[in-house]
Amino acid sequence: QVQLVESGGGLVQPGGSLRLSCAASGSFFSINALGWYRQPPGKLRELVARLTEGGSTNYADSVKGRFTISRDNAKNTVYLQMNSLKPEDTAVYYCNADFRRSLTGPVFGSWGQGTQVTVSS
Repeated sequence: QVQLVESGGGLVQPGGSLRLSCAASGSFFSINALGWYRQPPGKLRELVARLTEGGSTNYADSVKGRFTISRDNAKNTVYLQMNSLKPEDTAVYYCNADFRRSLTGPVFGSWGQGTQVTVSS
C-alpha cells in the first residue's frame, strides 16, 4: 500500500500563492502517476492536475496557467504550485497516486487525507 501525506494548505488572500506537497511512502514497485484533486464545499471531487511517470501532465481548464504540478522522484514527492489564487479555488485538496506492487501487476490507487485551501480576503 502507498501512504500519502499532504501539507502546505492554509488561508491565503486572492492573488496569493501556496505550494502543496504530498509525500508517498510504503511498499510499492512503482508509482505510475501522481495527481491532485479538489473538492469544493458542496461539490464533487474534481481533477486539478496529474503527472505521469513519463512526465506527461494534464490540468483542469480552470487552473491552466496558474497551477504547476511537479515531482521529485528521489523523494517520492509531488508538489502543486498554486499562483494567482481565486476564491473559487477554495476546497479540500487531495493527493492521489496510481501505483503497482510488481512490474506486471495491476495498478492500484491511493488517496491522501486532504488539506484545506481557503482563498479569502
